[in-house]
Amino acid sequence: METRVLKYFLTVTQTNNITKAEVELHVTQPTLSRQIMELEKELGVKLFMRRPRLMSLTAEGALFQQRAQVLLRLWEQAKEDVANQEKGLRGTVRVGCVESSVSPFLMKVIGNFLDQYPLVQLSMLDGDGDTLRENLDRGLLDMAALIEPVEAAKYNCMKLPVKEEWGIIMRADDPLAGRQFLTRRDVEQLPLILTRRSIVRDDLSQGLHLTKGKLNVRMTINLPGNANQLIRDGHYYALAIKGVYEGAHDQALAFVPLKPRHTTGHVMVWRKNSNLTQAATTFLQQVKTAATAQQ
Repeated sequence: METRVLKYFLTVTQTNNITKAEVELHVTQPTLSRQIMELEKELGVKLFMRRPRLMSLTAEGALFQQRAQVLLRLWEQAKEDVANQEKGLRGTVRVGCVESSVSPFLMKVIGNFLDQYPLVQLSMLDGDGDTLRENLDRGLLDMAALIEPVEAAKYNCMKLPVKEEWGIIMRADDPLAGRQFLTRRDVEQLPLILTRRSIVRDDLSQGLHLTKGKLNVRMTINLPGNANQLIRDGHYYALAIKGVYEGAHDQALAFVPLKPRHTTGHVMVWRKNSNLTQAATTFLQQVKTAATAQQ
């Protein structure tokens, strides 16, 4: 299968019409039709449902469309990386970052790196740990700053000098907002919003001696900022890190830590047995230098 054929396929999915795709691709209709049929034969499935002047994707076609888009992005990135190897430090470094207190540390490193290497671009993806790991595993990120714990067996890990404290985010005028801390029993009585990451929930439950069956979990989320409106309404409480509260810059919210105190660290991770570009390797070294200086 050639990348040219993938481009043909994706263009047809965008136009839903062989004739329109033919014009856009500057190929003849018989050539384009033959390439699509050969692709279907190679895959052993029908990619399109064909109607007069309309082609719509089958379920198999929709799945292959997603995979084809990823394949082409990786191919274009690979060509760029190889071409840039001989031109000095340039190219694109693709970094993921969770929404937490690690962001100021990472942004400072990024700023210094971009100032030092003006021919390098940096592509940043914000998200929760699951989203960032999925992009790492698919080769769409070079590295990601994550909250611990992470699946250490899959990744190389570098400790970052940023700790987070766990607590409850609530309305600033909530009766609990004046407390110095909240206990396990307090938490078990609250309608909670939690992170969707099961590995983090398990770590919290163990560290705080929480009984999962006793928690009143009403909602799970990937990006914590999305829950702020529900918290402002006064009906829900978020079990979250302090960095989420501080990042909101919202005077209508308050943060009360937990007792026993529970903190968690951050790590920079990248796939094992992966070949990072020269630009990505250099950036990773600068992260390590900055982390070591603050430890």
